[in-house]
Amino acid sequence: MIFLISLTVILTITSYSLKLARLSYKGGGDWYNDPSIIPNITRFFNKNISNIFENDEAVITLTDPEIENYPVIIMTGHGNVNFSESEKNILRNYLKNGGFLIIDDDYGMDTHIRNIFKNLFNNHPLVKLHNDHEIFTSFFKFEKTPKIHTHNSKPPELWGIFINQRLSLIYLFETNITDGWASHDVHKDSEEKREQALKFGSNIIFYALND
Repeated sequence: MIFLISLTVILTITSYSLKLARLSYKGGGDWYNDPSIIPNITRFFNKNISNIFENDEAVITLTDPEIENYPVIIMTGHGNVNFSESEKNILRNYLKNGGFLIIDDDYGMDTHIRNIFKNLFNNHPLVKLHNDHEIFTSFFKFEKTPKIHTHNSKPPELWGIFINQRLSLIYLFETNITDGWASHDVHKDSEEKREQALKFGSNIIFYALND
């Protein structure tokens, strides 16, 4: 059973700290790319919202018995993703019991992600989120999903899965938001774009901890 503690409660417990977890998955995709992204987003969140995260990331698999200790898991990469049936069952339970998964297609994951989540939940498909959703104003104010690192002219999209009316998963497509979390010398995105990425990522994490 996942036990999630709200940000409001965390702020009253000065000794409480969290780690963001990066998901290691099979299939050949580079789940490990851009090692600076989680330390950078946690430092930004700690400085600008609340100092609750340890700066180093945890790396977990879906079969890791420690998965229930991480309320927010981040998944990214450029290629193939493969979940076994047992991993799918664990992910179902993780999300149903209060966990939150953030997926950023760093270009090349989309077909695999949509195939996996098309049938992961019978009655809970991926649905497009529009700019009236609370994530766009959960802390910083956004009018639309930012497009950070441009590979083509397709518009950025934000998708999600709701379980019992609770948003449990965010899928960012054509945004490359985690590129903007990386150190500035990695992708050479502008400081304005990097700030947008860090702010929007912080909105998602803030929402996940308060939902």
